[in-house]
Amino acid sequence: MKNHLYTADVHWELDGEFPRGKYSRKHVWRFDGGVDVPASSSHLVVPLPWSDKAAVDPEEALIASISSCHMLTFLDIARRAKHKIVSYSDKAEGIMEEIAPKRMAVTKVTLNPEIVFEDQAPSQEELDALHHEAHEICFIANSVKCEITVAPDIVRVASQ
Repeated sequence: MKNHLYTADVHWELDGEFPRGKYSRKHVWRFDGGVDVPASSSHLVVPLPWSDKAAVDPEEALIASISSCHMLTFLDIARRAKHKIVSYSDKAEGIMEEIAPKRMAVTKVTLNPEIVFEDQAPSQEELDALHHEAHEICFIANSVKCEITVAPDIVRVASQ
């Protein structure tokens, strides 16, 4: 596989008193497809009003990226195994904690997928194998060093 280059433009402008630390952390992420995403520091890290709770923060984006990559990889692997999936939802969670004095990191991500199959769901053993393979080849999972766990699935068949 050849190398791929991905880009993101991040833009911030001063709104507030920079020297006193009383300035907005709101900014914009711009992606090559033309999408602008409101972004900010997490309100859990920088208190309101200097952050924007409604915007995406880097920690949420990391969790969403891990979840999205796992899902896309899982869908492709399941398709190749002849499974028919109607929907896939995930309520992913990430834990950020102090790893050393003044050093924080996302140390664990838990994916909680709910998958609806069109007719017959795979056995738990096959489902576990599909998730394991998806995790092993997920681009984002291979790019981060925190623990990533796939919690037990909620699996349904559409006709039920």
